[in-house]
Amino acid sequence: MPQISQLATTYSSQIFWLVVFFGFVFFVIGRGMVPRVMATVDLRDRQIASDLAAAEAARRAANADEEAWRAEANQRRSEAQAVIAAAKAEAAKSAEARLVEAGKGVDVRMLAAEARIEQARDAALGEIETVASEATSDIVARLAGITVDEATARAAVKEALHA
Repeated sequence: MPQISQLATTYSSQIFWLVVFFGFVFFVIGRGMVPRVMATVDLRDRQIASDLAAAEAARRAANADEEAWRAEANQRRSEAQAVIAAAKAEAAKSAEARLVEAGKGVDVRMLAAEARIEQARDAALGEIETVASEATSDIVARLAGITVDEATARAAVKEALHA
């Protein structure tokens, strides 16, 4: 067979070119490109770790802000309940005094007292909504990095409170 007889003459040439080709591939890719790719991967891993650490810190800060907001909201809620209780007490005193003096006009004055209580409650709820919308804007700005206008934040808070 002629192919077998050519093997001896082309064998050393094929081995030479095989060594040259693999040597070229080793030095160009193995010594040139792979370190650059690995450096890029390492840089990316460090950046991801840094971003995750920053996100964790932002989450902790947002949780702390949320706790502060909750404490403030609870305080405002208790103040609103105290105002409502004071208004109820005032209305009850007024109603008792008027019942002793005269039995006329009790219904009219009770309605006025309830209206004041409703106004106080509405004012307190308005304050709660204002604080909640401000806190919502701050939380969204810190977590998502976007700014929310006051009207959008207030609408979201109203929807959440009245849902």
